[in-house]
Amino acid sequence: MKIKDMCLCALFAVLIGIGAFIKVPVSIVPITLQTLFVILASLILRQKAIYSVLLYVCMGLIGLPVFTSGGGISYVLIPSFGYLIGFIISSWFVGRYQNTNHISLFLRSCIGLAMIYIIGMLYFIFIQYVYYGQVFSISWIFTSLCLVYLPGDLLSILLSIVIYKRIEYSLPQYIMQSNT
Repeated sequence: MKIKDMCLCALFAVLIGIGAFIKVPVSIVPITLQTLFVILASLILRQKAIYSVLLYVCMGLIGLPVFTSGGGISYVLIPSFGYLIGFIISSWFVGRYQNTNHISLFLRSCIGLAMIYIIGMLYFIFIQYVYYGQVFSISWIFTSLCLVYLPGDLLSILLSIVIYKRIEYSLPQYIMQSNT
């Protein structure tokens, strides 16, 4: 990996961390800008985006307070940790395709968002049941952990695509091509 790529991965790890602190408290999991930066990293860094998200998650797990509620290895017992796992899978999926057609970018980002939601909700159910002994109805989980966030996350996807397209058209071609 080139130094430029390492710097970009570190930059996006920091942006994802900053996005964790720009939050609106709703339901159990706050609304943050993390999804925006994960999708944006996936579009710009492509296949290298997973390193950026892994760096962010590792920073939090070693104790740096970069997650919405702090950090540390015990964070794996927080029901919302599944969304962080979803970020990793989503960045891998969204970043692996090269097509820059607007519709393709939107559809692949929406699939990545669905991955984040599915993994996040399944992890939430698992931790709540196994660790806390609580059971929630499927309708409550879907409403409280998905539908509440969907409009904002769809807006984040659209904003990521706009930013990506602006960057793609304004940067020299050799910079964007080196991310393939």
